[in-house]
Amino acid sequence: MSAEIPRGPAPSRRELLGAAALGIGGAVFGSLPRLAHAGPTAPTPRAAAKAKRLVYLFQAGGPSQLETFDPKPLLRAQHGQPLPDSVRSGQRLTGMSANQSLLPLAGAFCEFQRHGESGTWVSDLLPHTAKIVDRLCVVRSMHTEAINHDPAITFLSTGHQQPGRPSLGAWLAHALGSGNPNLPAFIVLVSKDAARDQPLYARLWGSGFLPSQHQGVQFRPGAEPVLYLRNPEGVSMRARRSMLDALQRLNAEQRAATLDPEIDAREAQAEMAYRMQTSAPEATDLSSEPEEVFELYGESARVPGSYAANCLLARRLLERGVRCVQLFHQGWDQHGGLPAGIATQCRQTDQASAALVSDLERRGLLQDTLVVWGGEFGRTAYCQGKMTANDYGRDHHPRCFSIWLAGAGVRPGHVHGATDEHGYNIVEGAVDVHDLHATILDLMGLDHEQLVFKFQGRYFRLTDVSGKLVRGIQA
Repeated sequence: MSAEIPRGPAPSRRELLGAAALGIGGAVFGSLPRLAHAGPTAPTPRAAAKAKRLVYLFQAGGPSQLETFDPKPLLRAQHGQPLPDSVRSGQRLTGMSANQSLLPLAGAFCEFQRHGESGTWVSDLLPHTAKIVDRLCVVRSMHTEAINHDPAITFLSTGHQQPGRPSLGAWLAHALGSGNPNLPAFIVLVSKDAARDQPLYARLWGSGFLPSQHQGVQFRPGAEPVLYLRNPEGVSMRARRSMLDALQRLNAEQRAATLDPEIDAREAQAEMAYRMQTSAPEATDLSSEPEEVFELYGESARVPGSYAANCLLARRLLERGVRCVQLFHQGWDQHGGLPAGIATQCRQTDQASAALVSDLERRGLLQDTLVVWGGEFGRTAYCQGKMTANDYGRDHHPRCFSIWLAGAGVRPGHVHGATDEHGYNIVEGAVDVHDLHATILDLMGLDHEQLVFKFQGRYFRLTDVSGKLVRGIQA
């Protein structure tokens, strides 16, 4: 005789009254377990959606805009002189430089040149990015509220500085689903060849209060891209299918007894894992790529888990219907040793980032793929700590920093916004984190004010109670 499944509590009086108020009569009372906890329906994408998929190249640690996309000749001319009080205007500093008696201005050690028909200024540290600059929209006027890494990365990832909110990719997965039933809608890749200066947490690609099947799935390098995906020794695919079918029947009884919507989420994840047993290894196998592709992305693309390999893998995932792919590359936090540190970071990421844009374009995918490159904040115009003739560092600077976008719906060969001559404050076209998120959602065919989810009695959205579309960066 089969064991009886423990049953949870019967529906509460509030649940019964709520169901009745919604017009669910006694004739359909048996449907109550599913309806009482049903989440909000995801909005239908607008017909005007320009992008079908998103790839976010997240440069964790805060790349210096002053050595990449925002040249400031005055900093060179005033190198070593104190930052004028009128420029800072009492803005807060981190605890790492707040007690410095002197904040000496630091000019960029690298050169800048104009590139492309657009004449966009790009650092010599980024020669490959310079070649595709006419396809990019460089935003020099990003700003954020957070001044330290964890809240700043959390803010860029989830629209809130405190943990617990759904990530951008999870919102997209919830609203749009995946274009491939055999792969997750949201996949995350973390560079294994990056400096581990700041930690990354799985909550950065988590689902928060959305159903858990929308969380990002981290793919790892090697023969087993997702942990515990393979069947144990002696378990066939037929046996696995039989186990899942039995689990579905047990879940149906448990769902009816407990009204727990997370049962559906766990069931969806189990089914996805079953389908990924064949789809994930195929998608992550780069051996079929021709030699010219590795030449495009760089020699390190042959090394599984490297930033270059992850960029190539991102292209393979996007062309297979994955909705959102997010890469994380750590190591941009140069409080000291900036010349050597940022040069290394650029060598690791420049060619592959540019190659991804070019590869998507030549395959006809860039026209409906949105590419975003950037970190959580910028770096200060002054030196943190000791400055020598050949070495210096920069502190965190949330007031202004640079990112770039490319692809679907983005204005190519354009520079949006401007900072003052010291690179300290925004003087034109300010874009905050909520504005960026609102614009990304708009390009994906979603209204950021309509993409909501009710949790604990309140309707939440990615942009919280803020955010406006940045029309200047849209084509």
